[in-house]
Amino acid sequence: MGRHAGVRRRLLTRMLILNFVMDQLDHAPRRVLVLVSAACVALLAFGLYLQHVVGLVPCPMCIVQRYAMVLIAICAALTASSGRKGVQIGGSAVLVVLAVAGAYVAARQSWLQWYPPEVVSCGRDLYGMIETFPLQRAIPMIFRGGGDCTQVDWTFLGGSIANWSFLWFCAMALVGSLLVWRRARQA
Repeated sequence: MGRHAGVRRRLLTRMLILNFVMDQLDHAPRRVLVLVSAACVALLAFGLYLQHVVGLVPCPMCIVQRYAMVLIAICAALTASSGRKGVQIGGSAVLVVLAVAGAYVAARQSWLQWYPPEVVSCGRDLYGMIETFPLQRAIPMIFRGGGDCTQVDWTFLGGSIANWSFLWFCAMALVGSLLVWRRARQA
């Protein structure tokens, strides 16, 4: 009897959480979009911390993921600033596209980390670029990143930065999809 009560309690808790989330999507979509934007800013700040304090060098795929995260943050903030349903649906749809693109890059990087190729062709180091190329060609290369995309420099709970990035992008795509679906259903 105690075991069944525990199962019911967990099921009830999950249902309450799900109802709360759906209620927020229906009645406070702007708040949800602000949270998405804030989450992106926090993740970007953590990435900059890892780069500038810990000393991890971002690879070109990491830079692309950062661009996707910046665009999602901007899209979510601009969409949250409007109270119009059509703008929220359109902005959420763009958010989904950006999140899927970011998830694709993160998934590709995760694949490269799990199954590294024989020859790494992800980018060059900073000093090699400056020594080899003229400054007008080296500067754009610097902004593409210089780390090795196959290297795992940092992990949390067994997941690399690319793995966690993939999960965050998927969560944002899910939130955006739910916003589109729930807002489109409302009369």
